[in-house]
Amino acid sequence: MFRRIGILTTLFLTVMCSQQKTQEKITREFTDEEFEKHYELKSQGLEKILGKSHDVVGHAIIPFEIGGAVDMYYFPNALEGTGFATMELIQPDGTGPIPNRNGTYELVAFTKLNYVSDTTETNAFNLIERRTCGTFTAIGNYSLEAKLEPGETIEIPEDDKPNKCLIFDEYKPDNKDFIIGDKEHGLLLVIEVFRNEMEYAMENGSSELLKKLKEKGFYPYSDLDRPSVIE
Repeated sequence: MFRRIGILTTLFLTVMCSQQKTQEKITREFTDEEFEKHYELKSQGLEKILGKSHDVVGHAIIPFEIGGAVDMYYFPNALEGTGFATMELIQPDGTGPIPNRNGTYELVAFTKLNYVSDTTETNAFNLIERRTCGTFTAIGNYSLEAKLEPGETIEIPEDDKPNKCLIFDEYKPDNKDFIIGDKEHGLLLVIEVFRNEMEYAMENGSSELLKKLKEKGFYPYSDLDRPSVIE
């Protein structure tokens, strides 16, 4: 079953403002030691699935919990290219996004581009990294208000640009579970696709689109410097 979610900019602003007090309250319930331990356990859980992470973390100027962007974590050893992941959605007590069929989760996405430290705005890796950060931030905020399931499609509005078209999938390579300590959680894969691909998924089922992306070698990447798989 599919649903097409149109997220308005005003909704994002409302969610960010309404979540600020809620997240501040959540943050005060945990000690620094609890957060540090949870961070270490989450890092270990992610690295078991995505390989060792890069030493560099893309820290947001304004923290996510008070209305800013998510921090970006880079995984150059997951697949060809670079994996991106969030680390701020699941709280130390296991709460976070409204649980889907895999429970609470963090977000992951991939590019075929290798990690580079050059932050020049025109650098190809930096462009998709910043685009993914914006996507993660929007989805992260929305996940606190709505249940987001693998297989669903979603649109994110862009100022003076076509909307981003996304499809979700469960990310569980080699059937590896995402474990934080002794608790099982999920990884929600975010794939940016072309509009006609998203519409195809809505009409024919996400599994059919994912199958086509895999056959062409485009899964699980969000790079759009490729032809559409829908003829």
